[in-house]
Amino acid sequence: MRKRQAKKRPLLPDPRFNDQLVTRFVNNLMWDGKKSTAFKVFYDALDIVESKKQDEEKTSLEMWKDALTNVMPHVEVRSRRVGGATFQIPMQIRPDRKISMAIKWLILYARRRNEKSMAGKLAAEILAAAKEEGAAVKKRMDTHKMAEANKAFSHFRF
Repeated sequence: MRKRQAKKRPLLPDPRFNDQLVTRFVNNLMWDGKKSTAFKVFYDALDIVESKKQDEEKTSLEMWKDALTNVMPHVEVRSRRVGGATFQIPMQIRPDRKISMAIKWLILYARRRNEKSMAGKLAAEILAAAKEEGAAVKKRMDTHKMAEANKAFSHFRF
């Protein structure tokens, strides 16, 4: 790289749960700089999860963290040109990227759902992902299948 790597800025923890991961999720959920609206959507979604969950010993925040863990991929394929041909090479994902991919997929597939409000969509996707169902978990499975199918090219790793 030509320039030096950007310095990681520390995130402030969110007001309700005092958790930095929640702030990171809300920052990805936010549109047009409307952070308070994004926080309201997230907290409303967790309230919906709290009312709809079947597992009584877990809080809604733990359900959300389980959902994130279930969506997190462990391997991905990266394109690499070798001798005029492009190969899809499976590679391990670093922990920071795992989390960001899981967050982005959870939000993307929540937005594509058919519930009335964004809070409802997000709550439904969280509940589905916590049970290892839903579109975001399917995306993780497809990513893993793609890596498994291209395992033969793993010796081209860079």
